[in-house]
Amino acid sequence: MKRRILLGLFGVMTAGIAQADSISVPMSLMSLVKAPIPIGTITIKETPDGLLFTPDLKLLPSGPHGFHVHDSGNCATGSRVKSPAMAAGGHMDPGQTLKHSGPNGRGHLGDLPLMLVSPQGTASEPLLAPRLKQLKQIKGRALIIHAGSDNYADTPVKYGGGSSRIACGAI
Repeated sequence: MKRRILLGLFGVMTAGIAQADSISVPMSLMSLVKAPIPIGTITIKETPDGLLFTPDLKLLPSGPHGFHVHDSGNCATGSRVKSPAMAAGGHMDPGQTLKHSGPNGRGHLGDLPLMLVSPQGTASEPLLAPRLKQLKQIKGRALIIHAGSDNYADTPVKYGGGSSRIACGAI
């Protein structure tokens, strides 16, 4: 009897471990004048090729958008710069490269592939971040979707020209 109970507990414990390789991040549209509006989730899963980000989002402007992991898991308005989600800080850059060079480059580790949003305002295409290998690298940080696209360079505009932050989710 004791052996069955122990095996049963072991099964429950290992089931929790097996599910630890993915997390779901609730995302919201951010504004200075309105409360955050939930727009769906992004599931992040560990794979042998890097972290896979799978959005299930709606209500976004169509087209390409800059998409990044930012330093802090805080989606509030900034205290110095009054703009949505500025409390999330800059792009995750633990190596202090101070460079923006895309998901395959040698710059910010938080640089992710462009998020493409359909004409209907939905995003569902999975995005692979090959330089990010484990969920623990990004826990406690934020996912940010920018209003504009991203050229993965710091010229002519710093941080790829993605401009304002329109959506945020704490990881």
